[in-house]
Amino acid sequence: MEKHLQQQLPVAKCERQRCSEWVFRDVPSDITIEVDGATFSLHKFPLVSRSGRIRKLVAEHRDSDISGIELPGLPGGADSFELAAQFCYGVNFEITASNVAQLCCVSDYLEMTEEYSKNNLGSRCEEYLESIVYKNLEMCVEVLQQCENLFPLADELKIVIRCIDAIASKACAEQIASSFSRLEYSSSGRLHMSKQTKCEGDWWIEDLSVLRIDLYQRVIAAMKCRGVRPESIGASLVNYAQKELIKKSSLRNQSNQPKVELTSGASSHESLVVETIISLLPVEKFAVPITFLFGLLRSAVMLDCTVACRLDLERRIGSQLDIATLDDLLIPSFRHAGDTLFDVDTVHRILVNFSQQDDSEEDMDDSSLFESDSPSSPSQTALFKVSKLVDNYLAEIAPDANLKLNKFIAVAETLPAHARTIHDGLYRAIDVYLKAHQGLTDADRRKLCKLIDFQKLSQEAGAHAAQNERLPLQSIVQVLYYEQLRLRNALFCSHPDEDPKPMHQSWRINSGALSSAMSPRDNYASLRRENRELKLELARLRMRLNDLEKEHVCMKRNMEKSSSRKFISSFTRRIGN
Repeated sequence: MEKHLQQQLPVAKCERQRCSEWVFRDVPSDITIEVDGATFSLHKFPLVSRSGRIRKLVAEHRDSDISGIELPGLPGGADSFELAAQFCYGVNFEITASNVAQLCCVSDYLEMTEEYSKNNLGSRCEEYLESIVYKNLEMCVEVLQQCENLFPLADELKIVIRCIDAIASKACAEQIASSFSRLEYSSSGRLHMSKQTKCEGDWWIEDLSVLRIDLYQRVIAAMKCRGVRPESIGASLVNYAQKELIKKSSLRNQSNQPKVELTSGASSHESLVVETIISLLPVEKFAVPITFLFGLLRSAVMLDCTVACRLDLERRIGSQLDIATLDDLLIPSFRHAGDTLFDVDTVHRILVNFSQQDDSEEDMDDSSLFESDSPSSPSQTALFKVSKLVDNYLAEIAPDANLKLNKFIAVAETLPAHARTIHDGLYRAIDVYLKAHQGLTDADRRKLCKLIDFQKLSQEAGAHAAQNERLPLQSIVQVLYYEQLRLRNALFCSHPDEDPKPMHQSWRINSGALSSAMSPRDNYASLRRENRELKLELARLRMRLNDLEKEHVCMKRNMEKSSSRKFISSFTRRIGN
């Protein structure tokens, strides 16, 4: 405390010295103004001629000959009042982006308007804002920074809203201009947009990161209304989060890193930042990297943010889960020590969101459902990727001794049956779980192994399962049965002439397995492709048959000609004899 006072004393002395530089020295002061503990010895006339507030205060105490006035709550404190007093004394100073906001507020507080003096401080500041600040994005950001300590007056004077509108308009206009500059002609003569990693119109992203979270939120909301690209909004959100969260190690709180102890003030500020950024995320997919979404989710779980923002993040992640990695899904659990190492419940909800989205896509009308003839539609490709991701995730969390059987099964059963074409990954995860939880009952082991379709195991996985003592006896019998069928089919395929019936049975088994592993959309597309292939094969057979018929006719004619020639030659020989 003493050190703090010692630091304040030199500052006060400097203020007195600065004040003595521009105050009239030959005329003794007749009024003392006190602002936030700082005292200014001034003269009534220059202050009264410019400030309506001081004029009213002096007029109220005319009889008592007031010599001291206290101005409580003056915006900007002693520094702002000193600039206003200098203006009253006719001292020249420069209005800049760093002081125009506090000058506007102090002129409003002191009522320095045109009513009391021409070209007063209020009109000068307003002119500077309109002619210079609102035309420059960087200056608007600087003014907004100054307004952080001038609320609510800066908002009431509409300085904040006008700066925000100017920033949004300027960013949108520059983005449109940069888009036109990226237009170019392709080799075919068509006009298209050139691809660039970062648009030149997004230079403002770094400038906005210095704003306080409430002002930043208002700026981004205004940019969305103006039509700024979602990718640019997403890039700005990522940059802002990196500066506000990563420096406190809350966004990168991975499982292999120590947890950061946060004070209540820091924790509440970071919670506000996370919740605000989540509310500002663009609705478009891929506007921000999915790794960033998972980082926000980790922060939201650790900081105990609202349920609504966490559910919103889980829904966004679920809509693009096919591009996630295993490291993304390994969200550490921040609960009590008796819980699992990883947050399995959150991952389960994400998978539910993904599965429901896939179901909603499959519920479309038939005209759009079977429109594509591609080998695998995007939704089916996403299912394949997510199924591999889930199997790897299950294998990663399976060794956890606190992982309950019902949670493991719930995660494994989230995806539909046709998502997995091969069950090797699921079998490996279940085997790891059985190895780590040897106290399971026979009923639990049978319940767990029902998840596996042993017919979809590869030859190597089937051979391993046939000798796996951790599996229940019923499962081992199923593995041996399917291995026997596979061996029999392989033998019949190598000797197809012995009996055609097993070949038909083999084709039927394989076809059934394939159709069960496909979604209705891909199954229909596969049938259409098979029909086209059969039609092409029939056309080829018809063409071959026509060729054979033509060859047969030619051969017949040649034979007839050769036989007639032999008859004539023999007849002439007989006549000659």
